[in-house]
Amino acid sequence: MVTLSAFADEISADLSEQLSVLAEHGIRHLELRSVWDKNVKDLSDSEVETVRQALDKAGVGVSAIGSPLGKIGINDDFEAHLADLRRLLEIAQRLNAPFIRIFSFYIPQGEKAEDYRQKVHNRMRTMLAVAKMEAPRITILHENEKEIYGDIGDRCLDLLANIKADNFGAIFDPANFVQVGQKPFTDCFGKLKPFIRYMHIKDAHLADGKVVPAGEGDGGVPEILAELQKSGFNGFLSLEPHLTVAGKSRGFTGPESFGVAVRALKKILDNLGISYN
Repeated sequence: MVTLSAFADEISADLSEQLSVLAEHGIRHLELRSVWDKNVKDLSDSEVETVRQALDKAGVGVSAIGSPLGKIGINDDFEAHLADLRRLLEIAQRLNAPFIRIFSFYIPQGEKAEDYRQKVHNRMRTMLAVAKMEAPRITILHENEKEIYGDIGDRCLDLLANIKADNFGAIFDPANFVQVGQKPFTDCFGKLKPFIRYMHIKDAHLADGKVVPAGEGDGGVPEILAELQKSGFNGFLSLEPHLTVAGKSRGFTGPESFGVAVRALKKILDNLGISYN
C-alpha cells in the first residue's frame, strides 16, 4: 500500500483551504513547502505551532518538508544555507516529518556540471552530516530538478551511489526528468530504483515540457508505479501538479485543477490494483 500526499500550497496559500480540499479528496498527508505565501524555512516558532495544531485537529500528517535547500548557486554562500538547514531540521522534528527534500545546487550557466562534482559532493556530505548529528531520525532526500547538478539520471546516480550516508535517499520526479529531455522510465528509473524512497507525482510532455496530469505525458508514471509495486515500495506519492503555474521556485494548481490531478493519479493506481490511503 502507498500513501497519498500533496504539496498543499498548490491548492491555496491559506492553510484552512488546503486542509479542506485535502479532506475532500481523502488525502491525509501534505508535503509542507509554504503556507500563507511564506516559505517553510521562514516560519516563526508561533507559526509552526499554529500549523502543528491545525494539522493535528484535521488528522493530517507531514510526509516531508519541501525545502528549498540546495536551490542556490554552487558558488553562493554556504554558511547561510547551513543555518537554513538547521532551522528546517527543527521544524521537521516539531512537525514529525520523516523526510526533508533537498537539491544539489545550480550550476553556473554555460559551464559543465562535472567541473563542480567535487564541490557538490562536499556540500552534500556536509549537509548530511549536520542532519545526522542534529536530527538522526530524519532522512534527507535529493530531488532531480532542472539546472542543478543532479538534473539527469546519471548525475543523480553519482550522488546517491557515491555519497555514503544512511540518512540519504532519492525523490523521483518524472516531469523534471522529462523537462531536461530524458525519458524517466527508460533512461532513469532502473538505475535509481534502489535509492528511491519517495515519489513526486508530476507528468510532462517531452515536446514542449508542458506539465500535465499523471499519465497524460511522457513521464511513464503508470510504468514506474507498476515497477515500484513489484519491488514492495510502500512509501509516499506526493502530488505536485503544477497545472496552472510551473515556476522555478514554486508551482500552483488551484482547488479545481488539483481535483483533476488527484483523480488522474487514483485512476492509475486503481488500474494497476495498487491500494492507497
